[in-house]
Amino acid sequence: MFYHIENIKNTVIQGDALEVLKRIPPEVFDMVFIDPPYFLQLKRKRLKRWNSKTLVKGVFEEWDRFSSFEEYDGFIESLLLEVRRVMKPNATLWVMGTYHNIFRVGKIMQDLGFWILNDVIWVKTNPMPNWLGVRFTNATETLIWAVKDKSVKNYTFNREYAKSFGIGKIGANVWLLPTCSKKERLPHPTQKPLELLKRVILTSTKEGDLILDPLAGTGTTGYAAKMLGRDFVLIEKNPQYVQLIKERLSLPS
Repeated sequence: MFYHIENIKNTVIQGDALEVLKRIPPEVFDMVFIDPPYFLQLKRKRLKRWNSKTLVKGVFEEWDRFSSFEEYDGFIESLLLEVRRVMKPNATLWVMGTYHNIFRVGKIMQDLGFWILNDVIWVKTNPMPNWLGVRFTNATETLIWAVKDKSVKNYTFNREYAKSFGIGKIGANVWLLPTCSKKERLPHPTQKPLELLKRVILTSTKEGDLILDPLAGTGTTGYAAKMLGRDFVLIEKNPQYVQLIKERLSLPS
């Protein structure tokens, strides 16, 4: 049985995203933001920096562990299929990642028929240094912005916001932003800065639009949406993160 959308609007639903999405009626969201597992493939639970005195804060959580690329691809494809079903005909989708996963995600999106409008490059002004000096410092993440298919024309794009966020005066697809400050930081290894989600929402939605984040983490998408006069639905599996979201967004327990 489907949820009644008014009953889940501006709430966080605890559960597995693939199962919860099946209970959401079709074509209800104006925008979807997905920050999926990056499948970093880290083997050790404790990584020391080059001087062996301090530890690197890596991502070792169970949700980032997959047995193979095939399993990871299957998860992403299943998620995207459900997300596509609940998007309105003119809705847009944002998916982000790093070099570990974004090329696989982009291929799957195109294979499923999504039409990529842009990639937006987040340049981190304070990236973690590459301590060993054996490769470039990874200072960027990529956001893919897409619609359901090539025929979609009347999606929301707020050009003036895009021009104010990008480099130069032309709305370029490059955003220079720091990672989360210590004041903003919450207990999640891949938390995204509030300013990043504000830019996503302001450039691609209108006030009163309904936004979905099916892998909500600490609820930054919902926090930004509430701040900017948008509605939201969050889905999160981890009960500790769900409680954190409820406290952060002043939602009923």
